Amino acid sequence: MTPARAALLAMLLLAASPALAQREPPPAPPPFAGPALAAELGQDRIAVDTSFTGADLLVFGATDRLLGPAGDNVVILGLGPPRDVVVRRRVRWLGLWVNGPSARFQEVPNYYAVAATAPVAGLLEEPARRERRLGLDVLTARLPGPRDPRFRSALIDLKRASRLWNEEESPVEISGGRLFHARLPLPSTIATGDYIVQVMLVRGNRIIARQELPFRVDRVGATARIADVSRRLPLAYGLACIALAAFAGWLGSVIFRRG
Repeated sequence: MTPARAALLAMLLLAASPALAQREPPPAPPPFAGPALAAELGQDRIAVDTSFTGADLLVFGATDRLLGPAGDNVVILGLGPPRDVVVRRRVRWLGLWVNGPSARFQEVPNYYAVAATAPVAGLLEEPARRERRLGLDVLTARLPGPRDPRFRSALIDLKRASRLWNEEESPVEISGGRLFHARLPLPSTIATGDYIVQVMLVRGNRIIARQELPFRVDRVGATARIADVSRRLPLAYGLACIALAAFAGWLGSVIFRRG
């Protein structure tokens, strides 16, 4: 190639390079780097006073993929502080109902609530449900105590009757495909202490992400002062209760006698 042809070819390549650059596709956007699950509580403190009749704890959040039958699912578990619980069986003796055999269970959650975007039994295999205590059947099966199924069934009935245990009574609602929210019921009899809410993202029958959100139940006002006195001065508190009950009985007898 002559020097003149080489110079001409170089000029043509330089002239064509902007057009070639314009034809190249733009670079692809970087992949989404955010968390697969982000959740929060509507409030992290529940105040219990003399007018407290119960409350609903709002749990809400978002996921990186679509939720629903063809996508991911969310499971929410609320747990209260563990306590020992005694379950007694009533028996008939000489025409009267009296306490009979009893069973003591240890590490029983004072509060338990499960909510999900779909029935939990269909989302996870039983080993995963047992590990996370998802379902009253697997929860009671793991509790230390007598193996008699009648006592374990009675424990479930007692806790459900007091609304301290709730299993999938209301579903987790989905908004916009990726947003979710649920309300966990807190009864008026809920005890004070530290509680935890676990939010789990389920994909392909596996938990791929999990968040723990703590909240606390505290007494406030007159209820807190009475509870504080009962702890610091139990004898005085007991005598005051007896005196108040005696006064109320005497006052009632006077009113009804005059009537």
